[in-house]
Amino acid sequence: MQSSPASTLRRAHRGVVATFALVGVVNGILAARLPGLAAKLGLDTGDVGLVILSWGIAATLTMQCMRWIVAALGNRLLLRVGTPLVTVAVGLIALSSSFPLLLAAAAGFGVASGIAEAMMNAQGSLVERRAARPLMNGFHAGWSAGAVAGGLLAVLLAALDVPYTASVLGVAAVAFPLALAVGWTYLDEPAEEEETTQRGSLPGIVYLIGAVAFMALLLEGLVADWSGLLLVRDLHTTEAVAAIAYPVYELATFSGRLFGDRLRLRFGSRPLLAAAGTTTALGVLLVVLAPSAVWAIAGFALTGLAVCIVVPMCMSLAGAVAPGRSDAAIAQVSAIGYAGLLVGPVLIGFVAEATSLRTGIATAIAIALLIAAAARRMPPGPAAAPEPDDAASGAASATPAPVSSRRDAAGL
Repeated sequence: MQSSPASTLRRAHRGVVATFALVGVVNGILAARLPGLAAKLGLDTGDVGLVILSWGIAATLTMQCMRWIVAALGNRLLLRVGTPLVTVAVGLIALSSSFPLLLAAAAGFGVASGIAEAMMNAQGSLVERRAARPLMNGFHAGWSAGAVAGGLLAVLLAALDVPYTASVLGVAAVAFPLALAVGWTYLDEPAEEEETTQRGSLPGIVYLIGAVAFMALLLEGLVADWSGLLLVRDLHTTEAVAAIAYPVYELATFSGRLFGDRLRLRFGSRPLLAAAGTTTALGVLLVVLAPSAVWAIAGFALTGLAVCIVVPMCMSLAGAVAPGRSDAAIAQVSAIGYAGLLVGPVLIGFVAEATSLRTGIATAIAIALLIAAAARRMPPGPAAAPEPDDAASGAASATPAPVSSRRDAAGL
């Protein structure tokens, strides 16, 4: 018996949430145990920066290619391949026994992440458009929930002195079959979008949205890649305490994204982006001036609460400003945005090498203020107004309690 459109939409909604959550879990444990990886292979700050650069370049190039590949294969097939590959790549990072092997594994993780991150946003945009209401912040809340779970698991494993390799490899092994299973819930791409020629240039607004996503992901990468090292090396905490920063940050992003779609409907994109940029700058300032680990973690939490809505909003807007070319627009915004994860943490690492880690992190304050300034050039309203039809209400009621199911999403 064939499923009704409403039940198919609800199942796809849950599947997108689960995908964001699953990717969040593996990213969460990977980020929170970064000090353990550095200790395992004897990496200094510059080495860590090169690892981040390796997967960042691979992810950015892959996302750029997705703009054309998705036109031929559709986002459903690519996401079914990309999500399991993320878990495999994380396992290879855990098994790396030397710095060259780690760089290669990191590049593989970047390729897999490039496919999965771009296509799960494209699939989320498809579900959002079918439901005729903003849902993207809710999807990214699933990512945050997953990252919190992965980060808290990392805290527990570090406190129990479980080796880095066993911790990360174990999570990857559990996540792999789940990634395969969730792939059967995805919606197929409408024929008119699959057949659209992708060779022409996209509207200019797509690149502006991409620039804002770039700045937001730069800030997200700051927390993911440097929070633990700041706490261990500058504020002299234990690795277990340092691992708390990332799940606290993701818990804050999860909280903000729970309300992001409703706030967007009420206030519109521009005021919300301006407020997010300004508050993010205050959060980073608190981190830079923090006299203790407690204040630094509070600063990371404020940063997460504010910056969390920016990337989901960018993905939602990208899916709406280029009718018939939504997947290509989202892939392009993802490619530009992901470069922020590439450039930002590496830049901060090199500045930290020359001065101090706090000085490197301080550069993010100006980036946050640029988001606030760019807000007035963005599209003014939500991607889609809520409609009281059955499919929309079914999708809304299908939004799960993210801690148990998954992420954003955001994020990544």
